Amino acid sequence: MSDETPISHSHRKLIIAIDGPAGAGKSTVASRLARKLGYANLESGAMYRALALKAIEGDASFDDEAALVQLAHDSRIQLEPTLGGNRTLLDGVDVSERIRERDVTEAASRVSVHPRVRAWMVARQREMGTGGGVVMEGRDIGTKVFPDADLKIFLDADPVVREQRRMEQQKLKGEVLPNLAADLRERDRRDRTRVASPLVAASDAVIIDSTRLSEDQVLEQVEALAREKLGG
Repeated sequence: MSDETPISHSHRKLIIAIDGPAGAGKSTVASRLARKLGYANLESGAMYRALALKAIEGDASFDDEAALVQLAHDSRIQLEPTLGGNRTLLDGVDVSERIRERDVTEAASRVSVHPRVRAWMVARQREMGTGGGVVMEGRDIGTKVFPDADLKIFLDADPVVREQRRMEQQKLKGEVLPNLAADLRERDRRDRTRVASPLVAASDAVIIDSTRLSEDQVLEQVEALAREKLGG
């Protein structure tokens, strides 16, 4: 079944949470599933990246929690769905491409460890998804943002495979990042050991190991779970 064929379902709108580490395939699967369902695809990571970019541009310290919280309150972060994926707007400016660059990626990992920053983000994310009809992906969606989500997926993969996937993505962009593997391992460490909302599978999440699965195979499994929740 192609992405252009929507799933037939009732008027009930689900909240679907997809969590997992970097390189597990969350973003692609969430985006494709949202198109299948006709839902909004909410990227929590894009929101943290946008705030990190504002910190970079404002020369704010990534370790100054109070300054980062104030920066968040002074920011307008929007996610606009398009056929090609979300556009991320920061104070009305399209920063979709800029926030995927390496300096912003590293900054976002540091910005996201602060409890008060995460609390602000969680409040915004809940506002965006409270009415249902959303596929939200991140690292604490099923445990913190939407603990009562209708469907929770924890998408994981072997660290070496995740590193290889990221390297392939960078090659397609024409980028060469010699420290990518080390950066990914450090990001994993921060995500799993931070005090506020560490990366962990929710107790009621369906765990899918994508190590030996193609993108289509993962999507097929998640789609089947969504169909079940929607009553077939």
